[in-house]
Amino acid sequence: MVSGKVVGYVIGRIFQCLVVIFISTTVVFIIPRMATDMSPIESAISRAMAQGQYTDPRAVEQLRNTLEVAYGLEGTVFDQYIKFWGNILRGDLGPSFSSFPTPVMDLIRNSLPWTVGLLLVTTVLSWVIGNILGGIVGCNRNKRWAKGLEVTINALRPIPYYIMALLLLIVFSYILPLFPSGGAYPIGTVPRRDWSFFADVLKHAFLPGLSLLLVGIGGWFQGMRTLVSHIMGEDYVVYAKLANLNKKDVFSNYIMRNAMLPQITGLALQLGMIFSGTLITEIVFNYPGLGLLSYNAILRSDYNLIMGVTILSIVAVSFGTLIIDLIYPLLDPRIAY
Repeated sequence: MVSGKVVGYVIGRIFQCLVVIFISTTVVFIIPRMATDMSPIESAISRAMAQGQYTDPRAVEQLRNTLEVAYGLEGTVFDQYIKFWGNILRGDLGPSFSSFPTPVMDLIRNSLPWTVGLLLVTTVLSWVIGNILGGIVGCNRNKRWAKGLEVTINALRPIPYYIMALLLLIVFSYILPLFPSGGAYPIGTVPRRDWSFFADVLKHAFLPGLSLLLVGIGGWFQGMRTLVSHIMGEDYVVYAKLANLNKKDVFSNYIMRNAMLPQITGLALQLGMIFSGTLITEIVFNYPGLGLLSYNAILRSDYNLIMGVTILSIVAVSFGTLIIDLIYPLLDPRIAY
């Protein structure tokens, strides 16, 4: 039976998560309204007038009123805030300013699978590979091959992922034209559910994924190597070795099991942040994910779209942190609810 202490812990963590989302989303609402540049309504009217439309003052005023309602900018800021939360609770983030009248949710829905597909795979792979290599090197840190592997990975680690993306693009798309230079699939191809299209998607995702993977491994590797090196000196590991326990059992049950806890926390947070996309990598490869969507929204001052992507990231990171708080006591018996 679940104790009252556990229920109280869960309720408290859920409440904290909701408070964080509420405050962060409120800040997201306020910041665009503090901007000093031209409002999205005036920008839309200027574009329409530049094209020779709505030259009549009455037509311009009618357009302004229509856009105020469509953009949710009518009334006082407080009225807009109440309507803003009402729309969010209904899953409505309003229309895109730059792609009016396309809803923001439709644009996010179209870009989200590409970002999640790319980052979910690369994040999990870099976590698995980095932790395995870091654990092995940490246990064999005095051996020559381990030192060589550590030097190699640490040399890749400081390279920004966008620099790595550019290097891979130049080498494997121009010098050695083995992979496409950009996009998610060939231009003119209609997305379909068959192996041929899937193979095209994988081929286009290979270089951006590889750039993220190579750089991402370094952080997990270094963290695990440091943790393992520290745990190697703990009394229970020393006693296990003196008891002549199987080396594989000592490595997996005594060393890696304890070293994995902080890494699991990092993975959960990293998975929460994949919903923000990888801005520069997606720009370099023209990959149609949330990063490229956010970049175009910033260029066009599409506040609704910027707010939508930001809110999605806030919710994802908040719930990722909540999941960590709830399952961590199950992973580590030393922590009680």
